[in-house]
Amino acid sequence: MSTRSSPGCSGNRPTRKRSFPPVVAADTRLLVLGSLPGEASLAAGRYYAHPQNAFWRLMGEVVGEDLASRDYEDRLAVLLRQRVGLWDVVGEATRPGSLDTAIRDAVHNDLAALVETLPDLRAVAFNGGRAAKAGRRLLSGGERRLTLYSLPSSSPALTLPFRAKADAWGVLREALAPGA
Repeated sequence: MSTRSSPGCSGNRPTRKRSFPPVVAADTRLLVLGSLPGEASLAAGRYYAHPQNAFWRLMGEVVGEDLASRDYEDRLAVLLRQRVGLWDVVGEATRPGSLDTAIRDAVHNDLAALVETLPDLRAVAFNGGRAAKAGRRLLSGGERRLTLYSLPSSSPALTLPFRAKADAWGVLREALAPGA
């Protein structure tokens, strides 16, 4: 009998998975935080690579540009031009598969340290419940007054219709508005 291992696993033991470096610029006003990249993203080496993840469509509606049809580097360039940064709350963890509910032994990224390097930062948005729960706790002791948004996950695992997600994510336009 042979034992087959799934991606990210060694035998029956899941391997540690690590987040990507932050994508930010000195003038970032809005930081969008996910939990930890899923299998498709880790395999591709890019944020939100799963074709059914609605992140790029949602952010496209927020910034008023079609992001989903662009290549990855162009997507990031548009976000940075629009003063939006990306990162994850979880720096590394053990997780079979891609579901946030399977994250174990998480080591969190130092969100407070990143925030201190972003003088124009006004708001942080959490993509999904896991990111919001841990991220709000990690940022609660900071001296900066940031607006924190908890958003429905862009993941296909959350079966909320796209339009309902887009309506919720629309609040991010406030953080990017001049004078915000």
